[in-house]
Amino acid sequence: MYKEDKGKMDLKQFVTVVPDYPKPGIQFKDITTLMDNGEAYKYATDQIVQYAREKQIDIVVGPEARGFIIGCPVAYSLGCGFAPVRKEGKLPREVVRVEYGLEYGKDVLTIHKDAIKPGQRVLITDDLLATGGTIEATIKLVEELGGIVAGIAFLIELSYLDGRKLLDGYDVLTLMQF
Repeated sequence: MYKEDKGKMDLKQFVTVVPDYPKPGIQFKDITTLMDNGEAYKYATDQIVQYAREKQIDIVVGPEARGFIIGCPVAYSLGCGFAPVRKEGKLPREVVRVEYGLEYGKDVLTIHKDAIKPGQRVLITDDLLATGGTIEATIKLVEELGGIVAGIAFLIELSYLDGRKLLDGYDVLTLMQF
């Protein structure tokens, strides 16, 4: 089982908390200040890469857009592919789609139908686990294509929003919790 290496770098010091954004009462966790620090961004990426190696990942999947920011350097480090999950109408070839609920409505996520081969071990990445809806939808897409969700990795988990409940039964790594 993967154990986080918490002793070397406190990643929380690189996350800027922006009060009242995008609306009053929200404490927005801005990861751009982590990403613009090369040492911190590399450390966070390396932690996820280590986790992925232990899970024997074949391909990395991430929902737009911040899942790309996390997943692409992980895929590069692993020497494996990256499959983007995009909003409807953004991918040019045949896709599978899933509709999922938002706080005030619904949205649709898609992935190319040939992005994942049956039996491939998949790591899903994103910047933040909040309510879990986007990742739950991403899991459905991966599994519909026959992929095995071997792990799910986030930089941040907002534990007070209970998003992890939707991911019960999946192996989840979060580098920071708020």
